Amino acid sequence: MFRFWTGSLRGRVTLITTLIAAFVMVPVGLVGVAMARSWIMTTVAADTRESAERIATDARAGDLPLGAAIPLPNPSVELIQVAGPGGQVLSSSDAARNLPLIGNVWPEADDPVVTSVNCLPTMCVHFTAWRVSAAPDSHVVFTGTRTPRMLQSYVLEGLAFAEVAVVVALTGWATWMIMGKALRPVSVMRAELDEITASDLSGRVTPPAGDELAGLAGSINGTLERLERSADRQRQFAADASHELRTPIAGLRAQLESAQLYPDDTELGPLVKSALRDTDRLQAIITDLLLLARIGSQADAAKERVDLAQLVREELSVRRDRVPIRLAIEEHAEVDGVRLQLARVLTNLLDNAQRHADQYVRVSVNKQDGMAVLTVENDGAEIADADRERIFERFTRLDAARSRDAGGTGLGLAIARDVALAHRGEIHAEECRGGARFVLRLPAV
Repeated sequence: MFRFWTGSLRGRVTLITTLIAAFVMVPVGLVGVAMARSWIMTTVAADTRESAERIATDARAGDLPLGAAIPLPNPSVELIQVAGPGGQVLSSSDAARNLPLIGNVWPEADDPVVTSVNCLPTMCVHFTAWRVSAAPDSHVVFTGTRTPRMLQSYVLEGLAFAEVAVVVALTGWATWMIMGKALRPVSVMRAELDEITASDLSGRVTPPAGDELAGLAGSINGTLERLERSADRQRQFAADASHELRTPIAGLRAQLESAQLYPDDTELGPLVKSALRDTDRLQAIITDLLLLARIGSQADAAKERVDLAQLVREELSVRRDRVPIRLAIEEHAEVDGVRLQLARVLTNLLDNAQRHADQYVRVSVNKQDGMAVLTVENDGAEIADADRERIFERFTRLDAARSRDAGGTGLGLAIARDVALAHRGEIHAEECRGGARFVLRLPAV
């Protein structure tokens, strides 16, 4: 049973709360019993004292006939006796008739009032002894009441224990129910997580409304989304590698096997040149595929402030392009990003423009509505509306003029799109009469 309570968060919280309630309520109950007893005794003492004072006053005034029944000033104080100097009872109330002296102390002249408790053979009495005068032969008035039942038994303790037990039990029950309700969304999310498998990461947990668990659910869903993207990249990488590497590897193997079968008919120079060309293509495809698989990962999270205008100048200073490039650059178009990835986007856009341009390529940088905008335009063939999104897919072929066989791997624009998304931006092919225009928009800083 103890292992059950300590084996779950709900049980531990309930157990700890119940123990705390017990540690708090038991002393409170004991203090309450002590205060109740003290209050009862104080009330009894005050009543007996008040009755004794009134009887002593009447005795001093001569209004108290000796030998007759003494009337009760307070109905709750039913035992009244007037004793002479020798301790003999001279007068008493009806309830005190035939009782021995209810007090066991005799007040002195310098201490004329005494309140105490005396147990007779048949009962215990709370009494007050009041000396009528300071004379040596002064009478003494004894007023008392039977000890209240509350003080004779453990009724107060029993009531206090019952109340403490009820409060502690209610505290434990309420904590158990509240924790069950609070943790119910956790059970729901756990069940939903159990249904998500490595082969299908598209599922999400249902966030509860308006509490801390909603943030936990958001973090879980964010983690699942990142895992799904990572798994998709891995699957895409595997699919692309198996599909696109097959052709150049098969060509390279065919050439080598032919050279092995017919060594005398094979010219070494053309064979090596062709093998190197296929090897270069394999290397370019693998490099681009690895970059696509790595974009957005933690390894590439070291961002810095990048000035797009400066980035363009640095890139153009090391290029030797066949078509002249026209610049229209505004300064201080800065973004937070991975410099190498942004440089790769610019390189891919320029390479694409150079492959398809006729007479010029235009590059512009500016800021619009809080976004840094990089535009690369060429005067080559226009891109049809239906193809403006499709060209960002991996290994997409449009026509002979835009085939990846013209020098690219077919991954340049796909890399550009993934880099833009990883930087919370976007890239699109926009309408351009007499050419093609690619526009990259990133949050400016």
